[in-house]
Amino acid sequence: MSSSPVTARIAPGVTAVPADQWDACAGTANPFVSHAFLSALEASGSATAEAGWQPVPIIVDGADGTPAGIAPAYAKSHSQGEYVFDHGWADAWERAGGRYYPKLLVASPFSPVPGPRLLLRDPAAAPALIAAIEAVADQHELSSAHANFVAPDQVPLFEAAGWLIREGTQFHWSNAGYATFDDFLTALASRKRKAIRKERAAAVAGLTIRHLTGADITEAHWDAFWTFYQDTGSRKWGRPYLTRDFFSRLGATMGDACLLILAERDGRPIAGALNLIGEDTLYGRYWGCSEDVPYLHFELCYYQAIDAAIARGLTTVEAGAQGEHKLARGYVPVPTWSAHYIPDPGFRRAIADFLVRERRAVEQEQEFLGELAPFRKRDGGPPTSAA
Repeated sequence: MSSSPVTARIAPGVTAVPADQWDACAGTANPFVSHAFLSALEASGSATAEAGWQPVPIIVDGADGTPAGIAPAYAKSHSQGEYVFDHGWADAWERAGGRYYPKLLVASPFSPVPGPRLLLRDPAAAPALIAAIEAVADQHELSSAHANFVAPDQVPLFEAAGWLIREGTQFHWSNAGYATFDDFLTALASRKRKAIRKERAAAVAGLTIRHLTGADITEAHWDAFWTFYQDTGSRKWGRPYLTRDFFSRLGATMGDACLLILAERDGRPIAGALNLIGEDTLYGRYWGCSEDVPYLHFELCYYQAIDAAIARGLTTVEAGAQGEHKLARGYVPVPTWSAHYIPDPGFRRAIADFLVRERRAVEQEQEFLGELAPFRKRDGGPPTSAA
């Protein structure tokens, strides 16, 4: 940063920030922090004050008057759609007579996807941006500020500022230079290899699998996928977070980053999985079906995603939050991180103590699950994804 005075401001929304200025800070590696993705959430009515996600991007301007750093921040009136669960914290604070909501959240809404939470055109702007987030929480007397699914390289920035760090677990697939899906299978234990082949054959019997991107995804495809998404959403969390308009906007502005995998029976879609394509990662996001077919969820969400990643030379598949069932399908446990600013000293001490105990349990579980990975073992050693 320049030695000139730094100014911080709150924009009235993502759509109020010019796309070129936003993306100069966000970069191109992670689609979930792009202007196109976040503005589609906002403009479609998916992430708005009415939905409990009031966009309040926090911006630190550089000496040239344009953003040097942006935090994609939201004033939250609940803790839904976050995938880092703090409901117990909210209950404890409110039982003590406090008001937990609204809180401040730095995240990509509804997206349990690790990525940058400090969008930095100038890396030296990071301390000022974190200080600005804290100032917003302090000045508005908020209970807390949170940054969810922080990219590992940014965790030390929050830690240096005194934020509490929380560890979680996801299951990711890593590409060890495989040329084909069969190459990947050769890295697995024989029993697991046979099980996956059996699952795949059963899942696709009588079906056609199609991979669609860009202009090949029509409104009719989005209509079909919206039906699938609504069914899954209504069963999992009661009300789907995203509006139908969001998917049209996503296709119009980010179609080339979308990979829609459909299963069709006699030319009619019966199930689908939506992925976003990053610089080196395929991100699995939403799935749904209108017909219950055994193993089809695993086929579309996990195996077809691996196929697509290998074909594109991508290094990783991130298949979303939670799900130990992913382990048997070659997705291994990896740590995820969130950061938490708690202004009240007593509340902070209680949460800090909880996080120490929680991390110990999380890391023990990761170690245990890692030993259950389906890869062949070398000389009785730890699991390896190498063929």
